[in-house]
Amino acid sequence: MLPANEWWAILGAYGAAVWPAQAAFFSAGLGLSVFLFRSRKPISNLLMKLYLAFSFGWISLVFFLTIGKGLAGSSFFAALFMVIAILFAVDSFRQRMDFRLPEVAWQKSLTLWLMLIVWCYPLLSIALGRSLEKMLVPGTFPCPTTALALVLLATSLPRVNRILYVLLLFWAIPFAPLIQIPRYGVYEDTIMFTVGIYSLVMLVRNWKVSSLLPVSDPSARATASGRYPESGKGSGIRHS
Repeated sequence: MLPANEWWAILGAYGAAVWPAQAAFFSAGLGLSVFLFRSRKPISNLLMKLYLAFSFGWISLVFFLTIGKGLAGSSFFAALFMVIAILFAVDSFRQRMDFRLPEVAWQKSLTLWLMLIVWCYPLLSIALGRSLEKMLVPGTFPCPTTALALVLLATSLPRVNRILYVLLLFWAIPFAPLIQIPRYGVYEDTIMFTVGIYSLVMLVRNWKVSSLLPVSDPSARATASGRYPESGKGSGIRHS
């Protein structure tokens, strides 16, 4: 495993080399997040899934296989993130997952707060005294992008791709407290770890529901995930 100074040097070289792309990924992702939560149009889901597919593909090819190839396990993690990218791309056609705010008040508020915190990753980097090239930016760095994806996947429960969900949790939960934070001082990744714990809890709560709901029953799906049908009254029991 690399010493901390060499590890940060690789991240700094990556940030310096791709900063125009980072600005584009950050702006596009933030804009799509706002559009997604303010619009119920299917195009908002499609665009967000394509964005995530492209982001994870970029992380696989550019971060792990090109500039970050000196990082431990870079080939394995490149393959991991490429699989994640492909799964998001496939769902953009299958349209199994549906990202939107839950109707249950506490879930809606928590989702918005987590989303806001994820987009504040670069601000936390600045607060910790990082140079601009070492800022962790959603869309081009693995950890903030994983956190973003998990927040969105939790809004789609119980109808999610479980393989995709578990692969993201595999990156989010063990690595932050075991490697990034204690060895390299990446305190920004407390955000990813927090999102990972929340997403794991929500997945466990909805694990059995997913197998019981028919794909053709959107009202049942909406009720189980904390959403309610837009028309009709008394259509389900509130889940809190």
